[in-house]
Amino acid sequence: MMEIKFTLNKREVVIQTEPGIRVLDLLRESFNLTGTKEGCGIGECGACTILLNGLAVNSCLVLAAQINGCDVLTIEGIAEGNELHPLQKNFLLHGAVQCGFCSPGMVLSSYALLEKIPNPTDEEIKDAIAGNLCRCTGYKQIIDAVKETAKELKMIK
Repeated sequence: MMEIKFTLNKREVVIQTEPGIRVLDLLRESFNLTGTKEGCGIGECGACTILLNGLAVNSCLVLAAQINGCDVLTIEGIAEGNELHPLQKNFLLHGAVQCGFCSPGMVLSSYALLEKIPNPTDEEIKDAIAGNLCRCTGYKQIIDAVKETAKELKMIK
């Protein structure tokens, strides 16, 4: 066992864990953050996407020991209380959520993009979500939701 300290959804946490446990399992089992999904378990589908120090990563490929001292953001951490983030709202409004399995990873990959590029092109959005597979929406609705959010956030700031 080892102690790891990190920031999880904007709050400091300390936990005793096995260093070889995947971050995906740590989040789901130790913190009950089940928005992070296991799809393929090999880093191909993006269902387990989290933000690690601001970068979208597959949590199924990261070990707990690797997040010591890091900043971790999950889908549960982007809303403000009960108020959904504009990106989450636009995913709903644009029909970018159907079965919902890919949605947390898609939203977090899009969130990371908008943090870096406030007004992304369609190509930049496609590149940002390229590691996330969706079998339901055909991606157009997702791209539309990200573009709408970019417009809204530009007006808010």
